[in-house]
Amino acid sequence: MSAETSQAPARKSPWLYAVAAWPIPGLGHFLLGLRGRAIAFLGLVMFSAGMGCLLQGKLFVVVPGQPLSTLGTLASMAMGVPYFVLRYLTGYEGDITSASYEYGGAFLLTAGLMNALVILDAWDIATGSRQ
Repeated sequence: MSAETSQAPARKSPWLYAVAAWPIPGLGHFLLGLRGRAIAFLGLVMFSAGMGCLLQGKLFVVVPGQPLSTLGTLASMAMGVPYFVLRYLTGYEGDITSASYEYGGAFLLTAGLMNALVILDAWDIATGSRQ
């Protein structure tokens, strides 16, 4: 097999796909032509965020003097547009008196962290490191 046929076709910069994957989960994969994977990732992140809201979980925001809140906020913000819709358009805060508050917070945090992994996956595919 020649070197020409064994290489993947040239793609645009992986930055394009990584940046596209952040605001809308799965968009980077969609642009790469991986439609099924894109829909699965979008569904996974949205399901996790939705479940977190149903369970009245905590949506992290920066609290001055609490550095871990900054890490939690950055991790939650990784879910992209859903974070900003929940935070600024709906004013979602969760309900600390809810019995499922901690579980819901875990789902919301997981939505952001999952999208961070989706972004890295889009990067790897765009660079040819992974198929």
